[in-house]
Order: sequence, then structure tokens, then C-alpha cells
Amino acid sequence: MLSSMAIPLLSSTIVFPFSTKSQLPLNQTLFSINASSSNSHCSWKWRTQLLLHQPSLPISTRSRKNVLPALSDDDSEVSTQSSETENETELAKKWREIHGSGDWADLLDPMNPILRSELIRYGEMAQACYDSFVYDPYSKYCGTSRYPLESFFQSLGMENEGYQVTRFLYATGNIQMPNVFIKPRFPELWSKHANWIGYVAVSDDETSKRLGRRDIVVAWRGTVTKLEWVEDLTDYLTPISAKNIRCHDPRVMVESGFLDLYTDKEDGCEFCKFSAREQILAEMKRLLEKFDGEEMSITITGHSLGSALAMISAYDIAEMGLNKTSDGGNAHVSVFSFAGPRVGNVQFRERLNNLGVKVLRVVNIHDVVPKSPGFFFNENLPSWVLKMIERLPFTYVHVGVLLQLDHLDSPYLRRSTSPGCSHNLEAYLHLLDGYQGKGMKFERAVGRDPALVNKSCDFLEDKYVVPPMWRQDQNKGMIYVDGRWVFADRSDIDGHPKDTHHHLKKIGLFSNKD
Repeated sequence: MLSSMAIPLLSSTIVFPFSTKSQLPLNQTLFSINASSSNSHCSWKWRTQLLLHQPSLPISTRSRKNVLPALSDDDSEVSTQSSETENETELAKKWREIHGSGDWADLLDPMNPILRSELIRYGEMAQACYDSFVYDPYSKYCGTSRYPLESFFQSLGMENEGYQVTRFLYATGNIQMPNVFIKPRFPELWSKHANWIGYVAVSDDETSKRLGRRDIVVAWRGTVTKLEWVEDLTDYLTPISAKNIRCHDPRVMVESGFLDLYTDKEDGCEFCKFSAREQILAEMKRLLEKFDGEEMSITITGHSLGSALAMISAYDIAEMGLNKTSDGGNAHVSVFSFAGPRVGNVQFRERLNNLGVKVLRVVNIHDVVPKSPGFFFNENLPSWVLKMIERLPFTYVHVGVLLQLDHLDSPYLRRSTSPGCSHNLEAYLHLLDGYQGKGMKFERAVGRDPALVNKSCDFLEDKYVVPPMWRQDQNKGMIYVDGRWVFADRSDIDGHPKDTHHHLKKIGLFSNKD
């Protein structure tokens, strides 16, 4: 275990050309930790990051408050502290409207500043899935979250979000979509079948007052193999009821690979003995009971493949009636989708609408993923043609309200046609920051650092001097112990709560005999 190892701790300094926290000149130190410091917080953070294979990265640069423009003289002024306070007050009053009660009428063009802030906030929660995922196939913990459940947001510098992760989500290998899962090469695996794929979080008391309700968030991770999974979208639509998901209309169908990923499980695996579906529904049941009597919302977010899972899980939660409260009301269910593919057919869209699930899809018009599946047979056809072919097993339609962005509008980004850059979530969040409305000039409104765009791609113009793929594990997660370079051991990987089976019985997915 790490506590018994003699680990030499060296000071770590991270340097960036510009920051959201202040207006720094090029190459000025932004963030520094001395491991020998007497500051207990820094020492704890350093030890935690060694344990979890992550260097001391200044991920807290996500902070959007009191930010000054640092890139150009003509950059727009960003939000002040007073305006953010006003927005927060308005959010508590208008959160249902912001979450789609009126289908976002008059909020997208021009862009409502409160909605913009909320979209970026939930987008960052989806981005947290990427930032915390262990990608290295040589690591024993490849395919897990590098940060523990109890300190997940704190480890990412997102402690000010005011949410606590209550459950991690795992999915098992999908035969129909083999490029979705990362496969470790380490001989001793934490699991042969599972990958960590997201989390459930809930707002704390103080944040709930600020938001105007108790907010339950489900964040789904997208693919970890770039865009290879798009090649897998060749399977036909399949009835959602085929996987024993409640549905009164057998015509409601979704893409079979997405459905399998949501419902598959492996009884012999500790982490996927419950399907992703069962994990979600059990946690929804537990949290809705725990906070019964409060006004609540269920907000589901995801990027790419995670957006597809967000759509299906939102449908499932609403169809199962898990959003119903004891007083006869409903917890508002909304989906904020980023770069999501088409998921189902016309009947799937209609049923989601009838269930009251509100969906806002954020799309970069140059991104190929939202154009699939259903390249030829989709919602863009004339209504009379779509009516004729809607029952075909390869006719897909998008769900919800569309917010279109264009990366060519940003002066910070290359005129790139790279599919990976066009699809990158940090690039989406950058575009949301600058989007003012159709035909309006791109102006940064909340001051996200454009350097974040290049965390995992090469999309920024060279003149901003931000290296591509700059977010790296220090020494790829290796530490020096007793004359050898090794991966640090971890004490535990967060699995399923012991009461999962109990809550699944309550919603009728298991009988008392099971």
C-alpha cells in the first residue's frame, strides 16, 4: 500500500501561457505545490494525486468568476461578480424555464446568459468523466476513475460546484460496439469486463438553496477511442421493450448497440453484476426517497456516446415513474446533450415528449457524430417521406431542441476539419462561452480559458502558444519506490452500494426470491 512506501516527493510546478484566474504574462508560473510544505491541504492533495496516478494539474482553472480577458485587446468584457450573483438569484426563480419547461423559447437567440452558464456547468460535469478516467492500458487501474467517489469533485478542482458524487456507474463490454471499451494490458486486472462510465451526484444544502431545488445529476462518459465507435453504428433499431424496459408501444425503438450497453451485465463481475440501467434506477429510487418532500430536478448530461445513454436513461426514469414524488408531483427531468448521435425512431421521440422529458442538444455543425446513425433516413426528410419510412429499422430522428454552434465563428480556433477537434467537448464549451446568437459576433461571456480546448487535441491557433494535448499524467503515473519505477497501488475501487438490490426490489426489477 502507498502508506508503507518510501516515496521521494519533489516539488511540482505547472506552467501555462494564460489563465482564467488572472491575467498572467507568458510562461509565468500559475500553480505550484511543494510536497514538503507544512500546509496540510497541499500535502494531502499531493499524496492523493500520487496515489491516483494524476499530477498536480490546475484543473481549478475551470473557475469562471472574476475572470479578466487575457488573450487579445478586442476581447469582450466578461461577467462580473455582481452579474453572476444576479444570475444566480434569477436561476432560483426561473430554473424550470432554464431546464426547458417552455422548450427554451426566446432563450437561444440571443443566448440567455443564465442558460449559457448552466449549459457550461453541466458540460463541465460531463467533461469531468474524461478528466478522471484512467486511459493508460499499462495501468492496473485502466478503465476506472482515478479519483475516489468521496473526493471526486475536490480532486478535479470543482469543489465550488456544490455537488457530492453518490454513486459511480459501470458498464460491461458491448459485443455490438467493440470500440467503446478500453482494454488494459496489465496482467492483474481490476475487472475483465467493466469500464467506469459515469456517476450520479446530488447538490448539497447550500447549493440547493441557490439553485431553487435539489438537483440530481447523472453524467455519462463518452467514448475513449476517439471516433472509432461511429463505425459500429451499423446495427438496426430494436424495440426498447426487447430488453425488458417498460414500454407500452412496441414501435418505440432505439439503436441496438446503445441499448445493449445500457442493459448488459456480467454476473461474475463485481462491478457489472448490475447493469448500468439497474445502477441508475436503484440510485434514483434511493435519492428520491431520501429527499422526498423537497422540490427536485433530475438533470442528465453526456457527450457523444454519453449523450445517447443520457437519452435512454432519461426515458427509462420517466417511463418507470421514478421521478414521481409522494405528493403526486413530478421531479423535472431534462437532458443537456453535447455532440450526441441519433438514438431512436419517431416513436421514441414522441414518447419522450409525452413523458415530459426536456432535451436540449448542443451541436457543432461540423461535427460528424450528430449526423449518425441515419445518414440518409432522418428528420431532415420532408414530413410526408418520413411518415412513409418511419417504421423502417434504419430510420432515425433526433430528439428535442437544437442549439447549433460553429467553430469557424471562434477567432481562437484553427479552420480545422479534423473530426476529433470538431467533436471535442472542451471545444464545445469554448463555443458556448462565445456564442451570442445567430449571426452575432463571437465574444467570450463567462471567460473560460481557451487553453482548455487543447487539453486533449490540437485546435487552438498557434499564435496563442498553447501546446496540443497538454494535459498529461506526470511520468505517465509512474512513481519511484525503493529503486524502481512502479504504479502506485490503490486501497480500493468504489463499487456498488450494498443496498442496490434492495432498491431494485422496490421498483419491481427483482422479486423477493431473487
